[in-house]
Parts: sequence; structure tokens; C-alpha cells
Amino acid sequence: MNFTLDQATIHRLDLSGVRPLIEELACDPIRSARQFSFQIDYPRPEDDPREFSEIEDIRLWFIRLDAVYPWLPYLLNWKSGELTRYAAMLVPHRFDRREGIIFSDDALSLFVLSKVFSVHHWLMGHKIQNNADLRYMAQTLGFDLDPAFFSLL
Repeated sequence: MNFTLDQATIHRLDLSGVRPLIEELACDPIRSARQFSFQIDYPRPEDDPREFSEIEDIRLWFIRLDAVYPWLPYLLNWKSGELTRYAAMLVPHRFDRREGIIFSDDALSLFVLSKVFSVHHWLMGHKIQNNADLRYMAQTLGFDLDPAFFSLL
């Protein structure tokens, strides 16, 4: 499922268009896992070299979205890079021409752990225990969580 995020929606910090899609997917987390993505339609001058994650207005919209749906990363299409792009909206980073996106290690670590806790809590609310997916989510962002970690939750 794809949501097109346009400039007007971004400037108004409007979540009303995405809300029904997310809430529909959230009703069946197992079936909906890793199915959601964003298409960003935000015009920029041709000489603007910035990535979307470097544009403050876009980042602010994603910060608001994350505050309302902290478990959303579970629904994102990880294989297409959507989880990494989502993290880039929320975590300090820089771009390297050869290596691509380079996150601040400490900030990414805090983000990953926060998302693991949020998603775990959300899944438990749906009576779903899926630590394998949580480990995979962390691995997608470069972190390997020991299975014993989940016994603490």
C-alpha cells in the first residue's frame, strides 16, 4: 500500500489522509507487516541537491507522524528501503557519495531501541509475539539484537 505525500499535506502537518490507511493496516498487523510505503511529491528547484530527509518541512511531518504512530516502522516495506528512509527522517545523518547515508551511531542506536520497544508493546497489545521480526527490523538498520534481549521485555 502506497501513500502519496504532497507539499500541501506536508506544510499543514496534516495526517488526515494517511490516518485511514495506517489504521486499516494496523487492524491486521501480521498480514500488513512490511506493506506500507510513502511516495513523496515535493517540488524542488532543479539545482537543489538535498535529499527529502534534508528538508525540514518533510522531516517535521514525519516527526509528527512518528509521535502519533510510533509502531509504524513495523508496517513499512523494509525490503524497498522504506524503513531506512523513515529513519533518515528522524535520525541525524549525513550523505557520502560512495557510502550513501551515514547515520549518527548513537542517535541510530536510540532510534532502533525505541522502535523495538514501541513495536513490541504494540504487537503485544494485538497478542502477537514476533521477536524474529523485531530482530530483522533492527538488522535492517545495522543492529544485531541478542535473542536474550527479548526476555527483558
